[in-house]
Amino acid sequence: MPSISRDEVAHLARLARLSVTDDELDMFAGQLDVILRSVAQVGEVAADDIPPTSHAVPVTNVFRDDVIRPGLTRQEALGGAPAVEENRFRVPRILGEEQ
Repeated sequence: MPSISRDEVAHLARLARLSVTDDELDMFAGQLDVILRSVAQVGEVAADDIPPTSHAVPVTNVFRDDVIRPGLTRQEALGGAPAVEENRFRVPRILGEEQ
């Protein structure tokens, strides 16, 4: 049965550079002992025939498969443009030259 002593809690507090009072040492020792016993109980339940899991609930991919669909042709895409040059959209220059 795991247990953590008051001195071990004080040592951990020093390592973490925490200022802990005597009353807090007693309280934290009791709380940490409960945590360690709970973790030990989980370890007892976990058997070799139970595979490890990364989530408590099953996780499935919700994305749909990629499906190739026909899109616009170049002529259809450029058809509504106000200006076209060399099969590309022509836009006004915004950098470099004064108008």
